[in-house]
Amino acid sequence: MRLRSGLAGALVLAVLTASVASYAQSQKGRATEDYLKTPLPPGFQVINTELEGPVFATSAGMTLYTWPMKPLRNGDAGEQKGKPSCSDKKYTENAGLMSPYPAGFILPDVETRMSCVQLWPPVLAPDDAKPVDKWTVVERADGARQWAYDGFALYTSILDKTPGDVIGATNRRMIGEGGAPREPVGPKPNVPPGFVVVQTALGRLVVDAARKSVYTWDKDGPNKSNCDATCAEEWKPVIAPESAQGRGEWAVIERSPGVKQWTFRKKPLYLHVLDPEGHPASLEGSDVPGWHNVYTQTAPTAPKGFTIQDAPAGQVLADAEGRTVYTYKCSDDAPDQFACDHPDMPQAYRFAVCGGGDPARCLKTFPYVIAAKDAKSDSQIWSTMDIDPKTGHRAAPGQADALRVWAYRDRPVFTFAGDKKPGDLYGDSWGEFQGARNGFKAFWLRDDYFNNAS
Repeated sequence: MRLRSGLAGALVLAVLTASVASYAQSQKGRATEDYLKTPLPPGFQVINTELEGPVFATSAGMTLYTWPMKPLRNGDAGEQKGKPSCSDKKYTENAGLMSPYPAGFILPDVETRMSCVQLWPPVLAPDDAKPVDKWTVVERADGARQWAYDGFALYTSILDKTPGDVIGATNRRMIGEGGAPREPVGPKPNVPPGFVVVQTALGRLVVDAARKSVYTWDKDGPNKSNCDATCAEEWKPVIAPESAQGRGEWAVIERSPGVKQWTFRKKPLYLHVLDPEGHPASLEGSDVPGWHNVYTQTAPTAPKGFTIQDAPAGQVLADAEGRTVYTYKCSDDAPDQFACDHPDMPQAYRFAVCGGGDPARCLKTFPYVIAAKDAKSDSQIWSTMDIDPKTGHRAAPGQADALRVWAYRDRPVFTFAGDKKPGDLYGDSWGEFQGARNGFKAFWLRDDYFNNAS
């Protein structure tokens, strides 16, 4: 569990934090991310998703994923380029890749545990499939031909049910060691050299090559900077090279004779010189009235009834009573590195970390965020589901004691019994490896110290 010092908390709470409110305003007429068009083999398409932006998908709209190799504490997990290893083998023991746990422990629910290809079906290629740009065909151990992108074999996820779902995995990364996750794959954002798009809780945030946030100013005109010499002492214009050319929603204006500045969607771009060093993707500049972070697209806001609360290190999503909302993170230690944070996956890990193995105790320590029977979401990433409180799995149809709960990315969200007032987050990083391996994370919308929001 992570705690901030009282001094640090007081300093942050003393600052007017307007960035999340500014983001909420940007939801109106929400734009989507432009991307670099790339040749696609027959049977594939690009879908612009609510949270992950543009992703590659099958003709049926199912998101494509890769499983890049990642070094863990006691070995590597994932796949090398050109060598798909996700197979039909069903593992019964952990691999010992995540110290301090040695190999050989029996995994939970081994009777119903799926194989890798059952959970992550390979995207098979027809016999006449031919490479297209970065799309190639690799051979599996069983001789089948499988599509790959940039060398990595492609899979779908059985958790994705409808076009635009990206339930299987996310590109958002948080503090803590969480195994070797899969990644949704898609085309590159259409941004000029020197800019990068990073995945955050609030959307697809634009930063420069050094991961410093860029900002826009309300007092600028369309493709015209009104930030004078005094203004530019704090807000450094993002200078474009002499040879820079506009592309898509990006343009270059002449700020002064011989000095060019980048604009995005007709708004001149700046860096905030007071953004803290060593803290990429900062939102602090948008605390200044009239200044805003830049997103290629913003994420949908939470459904009605959720609130935003100031916390000692930023801002968190909270329920209607102001209690901090938590997501649950889990990755098992088998060679195939399954995520175990979904209600269709084993619940033994969650029960162990929040209730000592007792589901009833777990329910009291980290209770679900209950949804009204008629509650609805107007986005794809928020939903409601019926949960069996005794098992943590989905309830049977018509089950009398089922709990109707809110879910984010098809995973239930929780509050923490130890939080007594709005802004409390005593359950943050509760669990193993700062909560990333098996535990709970506060739903950070903004984290000014530890960068958990991006």
